[in-house]
Amino acid sequence: MSISATKRDELLAAAREAQKHAYAPYSKFYVGAAILTADGKTFTGCNVENASYGLTICAERNAIFAAVAAANATPQGKIKLVAVAVVNAQNVPCSPCGACRQVIAEFGRDAVVYYQGESGITEATVKELLPDGFIL
Repeated sequence: MSISATKRDELLAAAREAQKHAYAPYSKFYVGAAILTADGKTFTGCNVENASYGLTICAERNAIFAAVAAANATPQGKIKLVAVAVVNAQNVPCSPCGACRQVIAEFGRDAVVYYQGESGITEATVKELLPDGFIL
């Protein structure tokens, strides 16, 4: 599903704002994300690191989980993602990690993902980023 250039730019701006709140004292790699749900709502998230690195949460999952927590959907929390935007403070290539790709697929098999690529913002579907993802 494609969204307008205006909406894409709004999502990227929201992600940049969220990135300012990232907690990354160990890696110093500050990431922000914004998601658009099918009902037109935008949610944001940032990466939050922990001294026990496995407990760190990526910006994309943080935003998605915030949307689930705020959802009043049936079945409980079953939101539908339309788009995801991801940015980082260093402005270096940074596509969603594998775990985030799987979570995005859980809530939006047709979601469009915008992220910093080699030559600026890259657009891809989650199906392109996770061709053999699974849903139970």
